Amino acid sequence: MAVLQKIRQRSALTIIIIAFALFAFLVPSLFNKNNLVKGSTDVGSVNGKDISFEEFRIKVSNVEKSQQGITPTAAANRVWDQEVSIALLTNEFDKLGLRVGAKHIMEVLKSDQNIGKNPMFLNAAGVFDEAKFKEAIKTNPQIADYLKNAEKDAELNAKYQMYATMIKAGAYTTDSEGKLKYEMESNKVNFSYVAGLYSTIKDSDVKISDDEIVAFMKKNEKKYKSDETRELEYVLIEDKASPADEAEIKAKINSLLTGSVVYNTKTGKNDTLPGFKSATNVVEFVNSNSDVPYDSTYVAKKDLPAVDADKLYNLAPGEIYGPYMFGKYYCLSKSLGRKVGVNAKASHILISYEGTQVPNQKEKRTKEQAKAKAEQILAQVNANPDSFMMLAFTASDDSSSQQGGDLGFFGPNQMVKPFNDFVFGNPIGKVGLVETNFGYHIIKVTDKQDGIRLATVAQKVEASEVTSNKIFEQATQFEMDANEKDFAKTAAAMKLTVAPPVTVKAMDESFGPLGNQRNIVRWAFEDETAVGAVKRFEVANLGNVIAKIKKVNPEGLMAVDMVRSYVEPILKNKKKAELIKAKMSGTSLEAIAKAAGSTVQQAIDVTMENPVLTGGVGQEPKVVGNAFALSAGKLSAPIEGNTGVYVVKNNSTVKAPVLKDHTAYVAKLKAQSAGDFNRVMPALKDKAEIKDNRKQFNY
Repeated sequence: MAVLQKIRQRSALTIIIIAFALFAFLVPSLFNKNNLVKGSTDVGSVNGKDISFEEFRIKVSNVEKSQQGITPTAAANRVWDQEVSIALLTNEFDKLGLRVGAKHIMEVLKSDQNIGKNPMFLNAAGVFDEAKFKEAIKTNPQIADYLKNAEKDAELNAKYQMYATMIKAGAYTTDSEGKLKYEMESNKVNFSYVAGLYSTIKDSDVKISDDEIVAFMKKNEKKYKSDETRELEYVLIEDKASPADEAEIKAKINSLLTGSVVYNTKTGKNDTLPGFKSATNVVEFVNSNSDVPYDSTYVAKKDLPAVDADKLYNLAPGEIYGPYMFGKYYCLSKSLGRKVGVNAKASHILISYEGTQVPNQKEKRTKEQAKAKAEQILAQVNANPDSFMMLAFTASDDSSSQQGGDLGFFGPNQMVKPFNDFVFGNPIGKVGLVETNFGYHIIKVTDKQDGIRLATVAQKVEASEVTSNKIFEQATQFEMDANEKDFAKTAAAMKLTVAPPVTVKAMDESFGPLGNQRNIVRWAFEDETAVGAVKRFEVANLGNVIAKIKKVNPEGLMAVDMVRSYVEPILKNKKKAELIKAKMSGTSLEAIAKAAGSTVQQAIDVTMENPVLTGGVGQEPKVVGNAFALSAGKLSAPIEGNTGVYVVKNNSTVKAPVLKDHTAYVAKLKAQSAGDFNRVMPALKDKAEIKDNRKQFNY
């Protein structure tokens, strides 16, 4: 994270993760027992071990309540992923016979801030007191229940730590592997080659059938395995304002400019209300007549609506502009005056020191050393102002150094106070030294922007009741007709557009470009929803969606049309390779090149670590590997590469000097494999038998 982001005063969000997020659930309801379908009591199983629906729904409810804004389906998906992972890991723990003692569990519990730092369990010195902890369990049933669950999680956490340690310890890199790494980087081969590129044959000359794609997928079933899906097409009829609605809203906002006469039911007389032009209390007028409340902020010209920015910015105090369109609103704006320097632009050079939380420190230094260096740089800048950018590049500890220290424009109080006060309290061009919690800043004020305060009456342009009723009637009519006639033809007859098909899984929330439309997805997977079914959905802030089930893809191999764009080029290249091979006849490269209509090319000093052929060819590891395997002067058989078919002749192989010590290369391999542990869970899932019954429950 850039220091700039830390300088900007934003509230901090602390995220505490203990070992593995899998074990983080503690306490509440998405499902009711009467939501069960077909009498199922299990939400799924992992390797034959059932996941209880009742426990599952409680955990989903806990997540829903503890994480503000999370949707029920997202909570269910999160718990499902956790339950599957716990089941798989627990099985591995049992196979290995992992056991943890009370002391280990206690250490894990103490690492939980809710326990280890809880005042209830601390002694007079502020240190966790195990005796007080155990006494609280005995005397308080609520604490005991909470800790019972926490202890289970702690035990799993402890076993997980042991499991992770064992796997990481077993990932050993040998000296032989280091030697191989060195040789792959350092051994070089020079060879001549003839290339018959796949691109020389037109795609239209090579046909691939659906059966060939299916056969290819069957050879790679795990890679092309698919969950059950539904393909839907739909028509969106937007609930938007008609031209008449827009004209009415424009006329209404125009009428606000001048006063109006209204009947006062309390006095029985007509009252004359002031218009926007003569209103004495502008704030009250805006809040009484606008769909958007009054905003007292001074706005720079660059932040005004682009089309009308010049006219709005140049309004004299009290002058009104409008009506004008901004987004979905018709607006009237009155100028309440201008203010100098509402935004500022600055560059800085940060010199941090030990103890500051700055990730990009170029060197270690004490606070005193940092101050001395900052003063030295300030003197250089004062002596030669043009050196600021280069000094920022070379000396600044902030990520903004890559931009020569430029922080761009920012408003008041977006920076920490000393920084803010200097920038907004000094004129353009001023350079000075400021200390903050991040270190010492040499700051240069580079620009400032004036701003205007506008009182704006904004009224949203939206469909009237009459228009909405017409849209509803049209959507309902389309739904009825589409249930009886061809979907596309019905849409065309009503001058509606059928959107591209959307494919969804049972637990998806997102529905193509329409975003979160869980109700449509849920309907698509109901037992009574068959291919050809049509239904209308009212979507808030959007309109009416009339969806049709176009296709049901059962669990198994992916649908051909879903993988064709990826698989077809692979199979076409296979067929092209056979056509090219048939041309590559001859006993020398020159003869083969002539027969294939190609030329003999040269590859110089190529390594196995970087098997790239020049001339835009790119990575060809098979070709380079074959070249290394040949003895000098020998010709290879045709090789099917990434971009074509190749025949190569080894000209020479240059072996690197023998090294006695390969420690540096062993270290490289260890660094490359540091994240290998993250592949454990995907591997366990890949081999597991997982049954997911979640779609049988009403989410």
